[in-house]
Amino acid sequence: MTWVVTLAVFCAAGVVAWIAQGWFIEAFARYREAFRDQADVRLAEVFLFLDGRQLWVLNVLVCTGAGLVVGLLSGQWVLAVVAGLCTLGLPTWLVRRARARRRARFDAQLPDLLLALAGALRAGSGVQSALRQVVVQFPAPLSQEFGLLLREQRMGVAFDEALAQLSQRLPTDSTRLVVSALTIALHNGGNLAETLERIALTLRARLHLLGRIDALTSQGRMQAWVMAALPLLLGMVLYQLEPEAMGQLWGSFLGWVVIAAIVLLELAGVLMIRRIVNIRV
Repeated sequence: MTWVVTLAVFCAAGVVAWIAQGWFIEAFARYREAFRDQADVRLAEVFLFLDGRQLWVLNVLVCTGAGLVVGLLSGQWVLAVVAGLCTLGLPTWLVRRARARRRARFDAQLPDLLLALAGALRAGSGVQSALRQVVVQFPAPLSQEFGLLLREQRMGVAFDEALAQLSQRLPTDSTRLVVSALTIALHNGGNLAETLERIALTLRARLHLLGRIDALTSQGRMQAWVMAALPLLLGMVLYQLEPEAMGQLWGSFLGWVVIAAIVLLELAGVLMIRRIVNIRV
């Protein structure tokens, strides 16, 4: 009877392992295809035309390398697997950060563009010809985005539709305000130069206020980083001083429960601090 129960348990475990393997392979394939597609789209949004397949291979190599390094240094392959899985989200985070920095640079360049465009309009140029004259004088990303807008217009896209696509590529408050002003002026007329100057002054005041808020909340962000890194650094120091005592933390079930609780509390603290210092204007 014991052999029958053991055989049934092994058979059930084999079936579960076979199903889990098939699910893992299918999920891995879906993640790979989604990663490639999103990488192509998101990198194209920041004018980085890289092959998604090459980026996927690089991502796998980085994950494998991170897992091997953590495993060799710590001797805990569970930590190695966790480090490798955490590294999977690194390219997405880098692309998101690059998009945010590019939008910030675009918003910082926008007031100067509006003032230059207003000056060209006062000199007698039309909106589209003024854009062609002014855009070439600015660096990226502003020259890239408005250059793409002008190329779309030359290919037959209506000017207001090209402005709407610009607002979709850069969905910021500053871009929406400028696109709305240009669209209304093109359809209803009015003193566009004066409107652009007022918008430029408003955007400069907003950027100045955002800079002050960023400076005042920098201490809170630094506290979040210090709070998140301090337990890890303290654990490494204690492991060098008392390896036997700290070995209980890595080698027992209760120790892993304590580590999981620490990680959850750290994440909760970091998220709370980020919500406090994230002031929207």
